[in-house]
Amino acid sequence: MTQTQTPETSRAPEFRLVQAALGGLRQELFHDAFAYRPLPRMDVERGPTRFLPRRIRIYAGLLPHAVVAFWALIVFGMGYDGIYYHFGPLAFLSAAVPAVIVLLTLVRPILAFWASLGVAPFIGYVTGFGEGWPWVDAMLVTHLVVLGVVALRTRPRAAAWMWIVTAVFSLFMEAFLGVGRSSDTAPLLFVSALVLLTVTVFQVRRQADREVTAQQTVTEQERSKRTLLEERTTIARELHDVVAHHMSVVAIQAEAAPYRVENPPPELEQAFLTIRENAVAALTELRRILGVVRAEDYEAPDAPQPTLADLEALVANVREAGLDIEKTVTGAVRELPQGVELSAYRIVQEALSNVLRHAPGAAAKVEVSYVLGGLGLRIANGPARGLVKPSPGAGHGITGMRERVTMLGGEMTAEATEDGGYEVTAFVPVSREEAEK
Repeated sequence: MTQTQTPETSRAPEFRLVQAALGGLRQELFHDAFAYRPLPRMDVERGPTRFLPRRIRIYAGLLPHAVVAFWALIVFGMGYDGIYYHFGPLAFLSAAVPAVIVLLTLVRPILAFWASLGVAPFIGYVTGFGEGWPWVDAMLVTHLVVLGVVALRTRPRAAAWMWIVTAVFSLFMEAFLGVGRSSDTAPLLFVSALVLLTVTVFQVRRQADREVTAQQTVTEQERSKRTLLEERTTIARELHDVVAHHMSVVAIQAEAAPYRVENPPPELEQAFLTIRENAVAALTELRRILGVVRAEDYEAPDAPQPTLADLEALVANVREAGLDIEKTVTGAVRELPQGVELSAYRIVQEALSNVLRHAPGAAAKVEVSYVLGGLGLRIANGPARGLVKPSPGAGHGITGMRERVTMLGGEMTAEATEDGGYEVTAFVPVSREEAEK
């Protein structure tokens, strides 16, 4: 099978290389050369400017614009000095045009570059073909400022093309139109190379910092999602025993119910049989779904899931770890749905773990409130005390507590207190019908 060669594939590699290079030149310096691209404000929330007062910080964002305007003023002064202090329209024009070109970099950077090249011979002619033509002092500084500003506002490849175009233009003017005159082409090319190299290194580093910041942001988002999924998986594992227990009880009761009635009608037997079959099917499906989210190294606990009755043991265990803790229970203590008690216990457990980790030596309070519409929890602690330093955590605790409360349709707040401590409050609604089950 023969491969058909297109004109693009049959051309020499050198030709394709030149074509790609010219394509880069066209893309960087010709495409949208007249595009309106205003210079954005500087980010004042990063770097030394973030320490400034907010009233001053608002205007600090215009610092790049002020620097460009300052150089425009310098160029204007140099241009006016170049015509030997003669005042007149021509003198003003020869001084103002370079300054306007510098200011043009604020809105149309590529156009400013071409304008700087195109105006240089005429400014040199107006000033009397002075030393260094066409790069008289004012235009030399103008072009260096334009190269630096445009390079900062474009990609590194554009900086290379601007230097090449400047070199070709300068050598052409020197060879064909500057015979017999001294030229500043060599100093211009040397200094501009240093300027563009410095700007390019700064650009590459800034781009690398942006990519690292973006990657860190993505990584942090992925870590948060993974943490959320892990917490939900943990909750699903723990609640599996609760739901499985109730479904097993339903299946057993449905199977035994017909034997408690003498001569039950066939319709009743069929109804209980259907209930048992549905309960067994639901239990099987629940175990199958749990198997999907179960980690390979997960081992089911042998002990039963904890409830609010186990809070006293938890508090005693935390006291032994050195935490001064006070537990208060208000309202009429009653048995709540097993899922609610399990989640409430885990919330208190995680909150106390956070106190031990982030505020060692602090005094803590645990309040459990049995109210008419549900269950209220409050875990508060003061600032850290003692010589033990707080240890950073993975940030999973608050996420897990919030997921448990949300799953039960409740509300939760977790925030720092005025005395330097921390407080976690949660309310889990429990209807009267659920409480009586």
